[in-house]
Amino acid sequence: ARKQEIIKVTEQLIEAINNGDFEAYTKICDPGLTSFEPEALGNLVEGMDFHRFYFENGKHSFFISPIHTIILNPHVHLVGDDAACIAYIRLTQYMDGSGMPKTMQSEETRVWHRRDGKWQNVHFHRSGSPTVPIK
Repeated sequence: ARKQEIIKVTEQLIEAINNGDFEAYTKICDPGLTSFEPEALGNLVEGMDFHRFYFENGKHSFFISPIHTIILNPHVHLVGDDAACIAYIRLTQYMDGSGMPKTMQSEETRVWHRRDGKWQNVHFHRSGSPTVPIK
């Protein structure tokens, strides 16, 4: 049951990203969120400002159509009662600027911590395609 909870909260997080909903994203993420991701060029990023930039600038100009995301082969590791780690493949389908359907793949690991009964993403590592395609 708790493994399903982790999959569900991960899906909610990705939905917030796909919808460009920074407010929902900040509710699911710890303010001190750390991450390694292609956009950070190998650097460890801490906090929300780096991510806010993409919500405010990148997303809507690139994705002019609905986005469909599939989480493939999720593996959840429960680490005690209040921590968990999930690893999965994320496929993102979208229509590019010329109306052609495209798919991007990334490999993601997220670390979750439950505080006051609420799961928060405290760290993630994403490899593969950047969230926004490079022009």
